[in-house]
Amino acid sequence: MSTPSGPDPIGPGNSGPEPAAPAAPKRRRVIAAVLAVVLVAVVAVSALLFSRPAAEVAAPAPVITDTATPTPSETTPPPAPAPPPPPEPIAELPAAPMNILVIGSDSRANAREQAAITAATGESQDHRSDALMLVQVPADRHALYVISIMRDLWVDIPGYGGSKINASLEVGGIDLTARTVESLLGIHVDHTLMLDFNGFRALTDGLGGIDVNVPFPFQATFDTEHVFTAGVNHLDGQAALEFSRERYAFADGDFQRVQDQRIMLRAILARLTGGGALNDVNAVRSIVGFAACCLTVDKGFDPVQAAILAYSLRNLDVNAIGTMTLPTAGVGMVAGQSVVFPDYAGINAVAGALRDGRIGEYAVP
Repeated sequence: MSTPSGPDPIGPGNSGPEPAAPAAPKRRRVIAAVLAVVLVAVVAVSALLFSRPAAEVAAPAPVITDTATPTPSETTPPPAPAPPPPPEPIAELPAAPMNILVIGSDSRANAREQAAITAATGESQDHRSDALMLVQVPADRHALYVISIMRDLWVDIPGYGGSKINASLEVGGIDLTARTVESLLGIHVDHTLMLDFNGFRALTDGLGGIDVNVPFPFQATFDTEHVFTAGVNHLDGQAALEFSRERYAFADGDFQRVQDQRIMLRAILARLTGGGALNDVNAVRSIVGFAACCLTVDKGFDPVQAAILAYSLRNLDVNAIGTMTLPTAGVGMVAGQSVVFPDYAGINAVAGALRDGRIGEYAVP
């Protein structure tokens, strides 16, 4: 508490020794000080006792009467808690290759709800595949092969006709997107995973951010216009989204963007597999439960199947992930749209390698 400034109250007219305080107030001050010291001591001892485990606090001494024979005090330690039961094991995935289609929806709303409407009613919804990657998991699970499909690739969409491949999500949902890729490559898609913008941000932030090795510096041209430096950048959900979506900052546009999307996928897999997390069945179940908030999967890919797949990747070497872009034959215009033309000879060669388990010849680390 501050006091007002001013002249010293002891002036020329108030000099001399201060009158002695009466005896009674002095005694009261001494008694109050003693009580304060005692109170502090009691509080300190109480705090010490209550902060110690109950077993360390001495029990009161037994009362001894003339007729009672004192007996020694015996203390029995509490029984040790039973160890938790071992976690339920996760089944092993059959030793066979698996094809998983990863779809990045450009929905600003809720891609899961939009896909459900399309599946139930057949109505088109306002979202397209901003990213499209086929991931082949080989039988030994030690590597992955990621094939990017250009979103503007001009293809035949079953039951719809010629269009950019990203329109298959808009007009037919996840199922039609999978059928379009199957038709293009002559393979079977075992499972599909879809993620929209909001889900991608939430997933990345939930992982505590992602360390991404940016190949060269650039600045995003939308949203926060995040600046990326060359080398490892720790990105939150928004920055990771801008890294994965940017194309106008590059001379080759979408071609660099699909490479960056593969870099992002590799970084996420490194984060999930780091420290041997996938060797812990409880951690695997936690990861699957967490990701359920953000991912839309096919009906056959329930949490149990997702956990089995994740657990099967526990020995994955992220440095052995092979990547490539599905062969193209240049860009052009069709019906007033800028499109990418498919290189069918190259696509057929890649398709054969996928079917024969030789995709490592094309998709290299």
